[in-house]
Amino acid sequence: MATDHIRYDVLARDALRGVLRRVLSDAAEHGLPGEHHFYITFLSHGDGVKLSPRLLAQYPEEMTIILQHQFWDLVVTEDRFEVGLSFGGVPERLNVPFAAVTRFLDPSAPFDLRFDVSDALSEEAPPATAPASPLPAPAARATVETETAETEQEPAKPSEGAEVVRLDRFRKK
Repeated sequence: MATDHIRYDVLARDALRGVLRRVLSDAAEHGLPGEHHFYITFLSHGDGVKLSPRLLAQYPEEMTIILQHQFWDLVVTEDRFEVGLSFGGVPERLNVPFAAVTRFLDPSAPFDLRFDVSDALSEEAPPATAPASPLPAPAARATVETETAETEQEPAKPSEGAEVVRLDRFRKK
């Protein structure tokens, strides 16, 4: 198999992270338009992620935040975003590099970006040598999914007692 000297997978991943950066920058500058809101999932121990010890203990691997009504001081730079959120009534400041983000979902669009976990763990590390495969490598390591509102799946939220179930998912169409 030929060697990819151009690294199309890295270029595509960076372009898709640019979409995330642009959307968050617009939200920081103008607020969220209409009914848009964002679910952002990231690795809690990703390189450069800054969380309080309390949040790290509660979400040791992965954390999903929702930017909708109650967030403040959203700051977006070239390689990260910072935001203020309240967790159980306690205000917290999160600092998340884009390289640690594994999923970005705007259910109102619906628009869904998913990034490989391996991207977040080693941003520029070359892929491990694998045995030659007759199939070509995936075009990009990030995927974009647009779904209809009826089939969208929102990230799981930690359960604290009762759980809301959407009955639409079980309805025959």
